[in-house]
Amino acid sequence: MAQGLNPALKAVSDAVLAVAANLSVDEVLQKLVHAARELAGARYAALGIPDGEGGFRRFLVSGMSDELIASMGPLPRTHGMLGAMLSEREPYRTEDIHDDPRFRGWWPRQHPDMRSFLGVPIVSPGGTIIGAFYLTEKEGAEVFDAEDQELIELLAAHASIAITNARLYEQSRELSILSERNRLALELHDVVSQKLFSVMLTAEAAVTQMDRDVVAARAQIERLRELAREALDELRSLILGLRPAELERDGLEGALRKEVEMLGRVHGTNVDLQFDADAKIEPGERELALLRIAHEALHNAVRHAHAEHVIVRVGGTNGALVVEVTDDGVGFDPDRPELRSRHLGLTSMEERARELRGRLRIRSAPGAGTTVRIELKPDG
Repeated sequence: MAQGLNPALKAVSDAVLAVAANLSVDEVLQKLVHAARELAGARYAALGIPDGEGGFRRFLVSGMSDELIASMGPLPRTHGMLGAMLSEREPYRTEDIHDDPRFRGWWPRQHPDMRSFLGVPIVSPGGTIIGAFYLTEKEGAEVFDAEDQELIELLAAHASIAITNARLYEQSRELSILSERNRLALELHDVVSQKLFSVMLTAEAAVTQMDRDVVAARAQIERLRELAREALDELRSLILGLRPAELERDGLEGALRKEVEMLGRVHGTNVDLQFDADAKIEPGERELALLRIAHEALHNAVRHAHAEHVIVRVGGTNGALVVEVTDDGVGFDPDRPELRSRHLGLTSMEERARELRGRLRIRSAPGAGTTVRIELKPDG
């Protein structure tokens, strides 16, 4: 048995390592169902995750073409043998699934005929059945044997941990996205709504003065146009925050360069990007977090500091990566507690820096401009 398990254990290990590199739940499941089919020598394999309402949240297959899958229509329900594997913890093997009284219900006309069957529940670390492997049509034999069952049980144990971890990772990402949306919502309320309120008041003043003082009314209309342009500029800036440049395609330098060009066009601010040749960072979450910090510092400079000139420098210092944003704006006192409540960007920059295990410094004073500097060690 041990000799037979060696290549199988390697296959399980390879599947788990692949799972660790791809944390999307769908990628996790697809790799696992492919691994199950290969390990058990099955012609067809499936992995189902129930939705708790009589259906499947996800149902992934291996061994069928995309055309065949599409021809069978919607996902199956959790009835018959599919449901049995989600209600009983014990695996089940049979030479002919048609002989089992639970083999009833969903079976599209285009579905391939299946006889030999192996079903193995996937049980979470907390003891809940969170899914099941379904394998049919043993190749080279009439029936799946005890060794096949042992292999898929082993894979199911790893699948349980991998699926749970992938779910937790996706939930953490959803929380991060929610936090970012909340920040942008607050910023929309703080910036754009004020502009629109000013637009409304100016429009009302222009209407009031139209019959009494045409010159004053014309001045109000000019002010109205200026306020509308400013509101549009703010919206464009915030939209960039929702849709950052594609780091995978452009890299940190390309993404920063596009943002700098956009800010120059929208706000009319002179923004200079200096990207040293020795500045190196691997693509991924750290690169995205650095872009977010630079984005926040840049927008503070053009929106709140009213800077005329901004310098963005990305370079390497003593093996560390340094990103620095310096402006000649009005400046502020970084230690004033009320700024933390009104300018959430300061707090978000510090939180991102802590997540990166980097060192963030904000140097500023009223009338003396601002410098935001983050330094990352090579090991993060």
